[in-house]
Amino acid sequence: MSAAANQLGAQLKRLRRAGGMTLEALATRSGVSRSMISKIERGESQPTTPVVGRLAEALEVGISTLVGAYPGTQQHATEQVFRAGAQPVFVDAETGFERRSLSPVAEGRGVDVAMNRLPPFGLSGVFVAHSPLVEEHVVALKGRLRVRLDTRHYDLAPGDALYFRADVSHQFENLGRAACEYLIVIDRSRLY
Repeated sequence: MSAAANQLGAQLKRLRRAGGMTLEALATRSGVSRSMISKIERGESQPTTPVVGRLAEALEVGISTLVGAYPGTQQHATEQVFRAGAQPVFVDAETGFERRSLSPVAEGRGVDVAMNRLPPFGLSGVFVAHSPLVEEHVVALKGRLRVRLDTRHYDLAPGDALYFRADVSHQFENLGRAACEYLIVIDRSRLY
């Protein structure tokens, strides 16, 4: 298994234990099977995007906190530069969805900024609803992006932006023949 899978597994185990959760408790909270969580923690399985989302939500952390940390990130630094080569990247092997974390991932931070990329006609998988206090902002940068919010959808062209309360299931879809890129800001600050 890849170094990224091992890092994600180690981080999942650390966050689960820090939250005082057993494998069974996390499985119950997330809807992900105990055996799958165990395989992820051991680095034997690379989860899909929806599984990562469910685990992060159950652990009450942002996805960037779950998928990795920057080497040497200081939690209270007033300025930080995150070099492209050090930014944690999660790639869903099934869909080709790619998520690059652009913001500090120290626990307790309320804002998570990520650059997402979908292959031609790709889907992100469905993200579970967050707490009603979580808000998301999406900016299409390249390609044509469809954002599905429960039964509604919004089509975005480059430069278009969408804000939504993230207490609904949501999914991202590339409507075109070329890769689609979009910036997403997930604001969990009202939870802290």
